[in-house]
Amino acid sequence: MNSKQLAFICLTGLFFMGCAEKEAPVRKKIVVSNTMDTNREFETVSIPIDSLDIDATDDKKGRIVIIDDATQKPILSQTIDSDGDGTDDMVLFQPEIKATSEMVFSVSSSDSTAATANDSVTRCYSRFVPERTDDYAWENDRVAFRTYGPTAQKMVEDDVKGGTLSSGIDAWLKRVDYPIINKWYKKELETDGSYHEDDGEGLDSFHVGSSRGVGGIASKDGDTYSISKNFTAWKRLYNGPIRTSFILTYADWDAAGKQISEEKHISLDYGSNLSKFEISIKGTDTISAGLALHENEGTIGVGGEEGWISYWEPHFDSEIGTGIVVPNGHMLGHEKYETEETDRSNLYAHIKLNEDGKAVYYAGFGWKKSAQFMNRTEWENYLEAFSEKLKNPLVVEMR
Repeated sequence: MNSKQLAFICLTGLFFMGCAEKEAPVRKKIVVSNTMDTNREFETVSIPIDSLDIDATDDKKGRIVIIDDATQKPILSQTIDSDGDGTDDMVLFQPEIKATSEMVFSVSSSDSTAATANDSVTRCYSRFVPERTDDYAWENDRVAFRTYGPTAQKMVEDDVKGGTLSSGIDAWLKRVDYPIINKWYKKELETDGSYHEDDGEGLDSFHVGSSRGVGGIASKDGDTYSISKNFTAWKRLYNGPIRTSFILTYADWDAAGKQISEEKHISLDYGSNLSKFEISIKGTDTISAGLALHENEGTIGVGGEEGWISYWEPHFDSEIGTGIVVPNGHMLGHEKYETEETDRSNLYAHIKLNEDGKAVYYAGFGWKKSAQFMNRTEWENYLEAFSEKLKNPLVVEMR
């Protein structure tokens, strides 16, 4: 081999090495630290996409991959459009992290099956349900909820059978980890079956009426509570493997002479029994989120300093716990409000609005028959732990 041939081979090798280096995905390290002396899971980490140094041409849904450095395997993640401008701007994932430890993750862009698999798993789901008047329903692997729209309200006001006049939050008692919303509505509307009957997946047996159900709000004035009517508009933001999120808008409502404006931003994350409520409020500085007391046969629990309330009660052949957790010390107090008026007895958490004029809290339930919580103690321990984790969030650092 002469010197010219050798030089050509070397230059060719350097060329391909340079191409390989150029095509290698940019990786930036995410370090997640757990400062608590307990293992953590089912807590969502949110990272702005523009902080990841991902090439703009690859900054597309399904192309961002989060890799656990310890195993070198991708973990499930979800990209979302958090501000509603049509462009995904955040990536979500849920690390399983040991007590007082840290995990390191790499970020890359890819069109591999590891990336596209993120879009194929919709474990957190919500939708408008026009076929059943106009519910809005949402769920994850543990719980499901729904609330009611303007058609259901008008049916009641026009004395038409089948309507619902309520801004309360209904609990759907599922006991399977796969999605049931579409299946149950089809069962109710297109078959001889009913979602009021448990065929092994759970059922809708939780009564809401005009109560607050599981986290609906009210405004207190003196000894009375005023409430809104059904939502008037909805907007689904996204579904996915980690989180579903949507917005419900309500007509302004009167509260002892005050005009209250209300818009609910609700989200539900994988693995959680509690939906997050971020409610934009005008017309008052405080609001009360409630739990239905039903026949008042249950037991109340309160974590005053931790910011939670709980109601554990008998429920047909089982039991159920409902709860509200208020972060950042914004729970001003609580009240067990009892009245002879149908469906108006509720356990309330009084909540101070934050500087942005929002009431922020988490509300949900645990049904004994789902085997998630077997007694009141387990349920209240869950609320306590949930509150503590909000006070001590996972620490995220970019390197």
